[in-house]
Amino acid sequence: MSKKKLLIISTSTVHGKPYLSYMTEEIKLHFRGVSEIVFIPFARPVGITWDGYTEVAKTYFSGIGISVKGIHEFANPLEALKTAQGVFTGGGNTFVLLKEIYDQNLMQVLREKINAGMPYMGTSAGSNLTGQTINNTNDMPIVYPPTFKAIGAIPFNINPHYLDPDPNSKHMGETRETRIKECLVYNDLLVAGLREGSFLKLNNGVLSLGGDLTMRLFEKGKEPRELEPGTDLQFMMD
Repeated sequence: MSKKKLLIISTSTVHGKPYLSYMTEEIKLHFRGVSEIVFIPFARPVGITWDGYTEVAKTYFSGIGISVKGIHEFANPLEALKTAQGVFTGGGNTFVLLKEIYDQNLMQVLREKINAGMPYMGTSAGSNLTGQTINNTNDMPIVYPPTFKAIGAIPFNINPHYLDPDPNSKHMGETRETRIKECLVYNDLLVAGLREGSFLKLNNGVLSLGGDLTMRLFEKGKEPRELEPGTDLQFMMD
């Protein structure tokens, strides 16, 4: 049985609610027994500094009795990751995040720790990181990582912040669904479109969808389908 313990969240903030507040009970359960987590701030939303982003995470987690230290605050980030009780990777630009992880030679240790059962939580870009590749990120490729290969903790890809077409919009550009279908022409993948407020949990080998909304699942050569919370998702892990 898989030891992986993942909390894969579409977004850190839903409209009208403070940072991560809508996920508090799930986060407490996910990190139960953990007193300190390592935060990976590399994705830097809107260009915030690593220190500034880490303070945001520290403030939230202090409210639930967990201390946070940014991975960049350690003298030896690789050793910090090896001994981490848990890891949270925040959102922002997925290309920036992945490049920094490879530049600091952290990917292999991060993968090994997750496979060994260390609790991992990601939001947005940090959720993209759990998939096979980052090919389905919504972000601009503002830097060039050495590969698009991600952790591979799950056998499918994530598309966080999944947006449905607005029938009242006059926008004539491509929809999110169009972009994902374009990707599947060249890549044989499952892609989970996670709407805002939705999340996936993997615990004891069981994958489940949380939140109030359905998940839109894309598969090469097939029409997309909607999966309800509570649906058996084991086929996605096979």
